[in-house]
Amino acid sequence: MSGSARIMVLNGPNLDLLGTRETQIYGRETLEDICSGVRQRASDLDLDVDFVQSNHEGALIEAVHRAMDGTAAIIVNAGGLTHTSIALMDALKAYRGVVVEVHLSNVHRREPYRHHSFVAEAASGQICGFGGHGYILALDAIHRLLGRAP
Repeated sequence: MSGSARIMVLNGPNLDLLGTRETQIYGRETLEDICSGVRQRASDLDLDVDFVQSNHEGALIEAVHRAMDGTAAIIVNAGGLTHTSIALMDALKAYRGVVVEVHLSNVHRREPYRHHSFVAEAASGQICGFGGHGYILALDAIHRLLGRAP
């Protein structure tokens, strides 16, 4: 693939509170800290990134719809909507690019209701439990899936 591929990083409800909300689970890294690291890694990989965060399900669905026009991949941390939103799952299933699901914590070691992900049904893969570094791992996976790895 030649030229920069566009990647959307989609963050759902309460992720704007990172660094202050349940730090024993999510750590002290803020969403802006994560975005900064993703920007740097994306630059190294010659990928363009757009960031969307919303606490509103409809805004996230609309972002997925916008991504259908020229965005090669989506990294999605849907927060609590992961476990509840069939509508977001449907939007992601309609999207034709690569989808990588990310969770900061290891959701499989947490409450049973967090074990099921509707997002996973639309994703190429899932990364969980590595904190903010999971977004970097997702970017590296996308880079490889898009055929850009050396």
